[in-house]
Amino acid sequence: MALLQQWRDMAYSETANKNELQKLWTQYFQIERSIYEKLLTNPDEEVRGTVKELAEKYDVDIMTMTGFLDGIDESLKLRNPIETMEEDTEVNLVFDRELLYKNMVAAGADWLYGLEQWKSIFSEDKLKELYREQKNSKTVRNSVKIYPNDPCPCGSGKKYKKCHGRMKNQAEEQ
Repeated sequence: MALLQQWRDMAYSETANKNELQKLWTQYFQIERSIYEKLLTNPDEEVRGTVKELAEKYDVDIMTMTGFLDGIDESLKLRNPIETMEEDTEVNLVFDRELLYKNMVAAGADWLYGLEQWKSIFSEDKLKELYREQKNSKTVRNSVKIYPNDPCPCGSGKKYKKCHGRMKNQAEEQ
């Protein structure tokens, strides 16, 4: 069985004890934070190696590294073969800075997008801009509904149904 499936079976188990799962995730988030602190301290370093080598580099077990690789994958410049990876699979942690930050915001991971290391990568204004861009990308804006007796938005002074509403209805009929 591929590592990713083992990780998901363990981390998202519906039969596991809830306290054990909570403990697993609490530990995972602490380890994840530590790895990101190291990665963001030197964001230009192209980290590569096998899953096992990266687990050793960051002093974590294979399953935790698998979870980390799953989490960061969408933020990488070149995605890893996470669905099929094994301990000896070559992987990379070369990330797109803006995308990584936005994905952390999207995940609601304030313990990650709030890391001090981001301040040496982006200015305070840039961090706010990226945060806003991500939050706004999920905001659904409904257009203003125009009713037949409303003034036409073209500014003619006519009711919508007698102006552009008529044109719309004629176009739909054809």
